Amino acid sequence: MMSLPPFIRHSREGGNLVGSLARALRAYWVPAFAGMTMLVGVLGGSFSALAQDSLPPAPYAYRQLDDPALEARAQALMETLRCLKCQSQSIADSDAPMAGDMRHQVRTRIAAGEDPEHIRAWLVERYGDYVSYKPAISATTWPLFAVPAVMLLLALLILRRRLRGSR
Repeated sequence: MMSLPPFIRHSREGGNLVGSLARALRAYWVPAFAGMTMLVGVLGGSFSALAQDSLPPAPYAYRQLDDPALEARAQALMETLRCLKCQSQSIADSDAPMAGDMRHQVRTRIAAGEDPEHIRAWLVERYGDYVSYKPAISATTWPLFAVPAVMLLLALLILRRRLRGSR
């Protein structure tokens, strides 16, 4: 004999049909809908990521400037800028497409005669302080410089108090 779904079985036994339907919906359809939603999200994200990587690289992403002096200035600047995708490499060392685009921007602007510090300021304005390995002291970065000094001062005060207490 064929088994009936729980909500039909419950309603035949004299229970509340609406409550049984609600329980069945929660038990069967909500997890299925959540799984389908996650699947669509994962597939949609991977397709957009593939579309990003399929674009051709910027012209100066992997090609050096013709003038060795300008290329040296660009290289020096690129070694002080962090790849936002890799986060542990400079844009000079990274193979990420975003780092290639940033290298292209740096080389193009250096070739146009811009000052490296002006280019750094433009990139910091565009991507935030995190892009630079040499953060400047500002309203948002002063704790990076002040907290270590305060911690050192506090450690010296504690050490001094302990040494005085032992004498």
